Amino acid sequence: MQERLQKLLAQAGYGSRRACEVFITEGRVRVNGKVAALGQKADPAVDKIAVDGKPLAKKESLTYIALYKPRNVLSAAEGQDDRRVVRDLIPLEGHLYPVGRLDYDSEGLILMTNDGELTNKLTHPRYGHEKEYRVLVARRPDEEQLGAWRRGVVLTDGSKTAPADVRFLSASGKGAWIQVIMGEGKKRQIREVGKLLGLPVVRIIRMRIGTLKLGNLKPRQWRYLTEEEVRELKGGKTPKIEQKARTKRPK
Repeated sequence: MQERLQKLLAQAGYGSRRACEVFITEGRVRVNGKVAALGQKADPAVDKIAVDGKPLAKKESLTYIALYKPRNVLSAAEGQDDRRVVRDLIPLEGHLYPVGRLDYDSEGLILMTNDGELTNKLTHPRYGHEKEYRVLVARRPDEEQLGAWRRGVVLTDGSKTAPADVRFLSASGKGAWIQVIMGEGKKRQIREVGKLLGLPVVRIIRMRIGTLKLGNLKPRQWRYLTEEEVRELKGGKTPKIEQKARTKRPK
């Protein structure tokens, strides 16, 4: 049965459909020896499909992993320089890629999976899944600063951030920990908003993505999601996945 190439690549674990569309537009996908075009369909039972010169991988069993990304690790499946990437922290075979991004100098929860459909649902702007952060700022915020953050701030590129739930948590020396919950995620948004409001950001820890929580994971630790957690993220029926309860930490 013929399917669109981006769907076939996503099912084989190469990323979300949008990420797989980029593979096609970059000329990295071939069908029966010819460079594929966006929107093209193929039947993996009949056609020879290759990505970067390698045959299309067979559809993998779905894997879902919660990882505590430490600071100074890239949110990427493959590195483009000598910096470590989150994929390096999970010693498993097969395709795994991060859902969304977390800045190089930020830390906390990252979802690693090969489920392209879930990736699309969690990253597409129209779904507006909440993300929760604990943020350490260098100065103690006043109510005016917190109020401005809640209402939305005009960034240096002229765009305005959407309203957010921002709360003072506790003092920390001359600074403070605050909680930021938002449904969008522009690049380095929290750091830029803090800077514009006179609240330099020292540390960012992502605590939650949608219904998935960081829990007791420590930096570099990871664990498989439970079927209930996957079901909650999908908002529907959970596919059968391999269950392993142990928390993993690479040596």
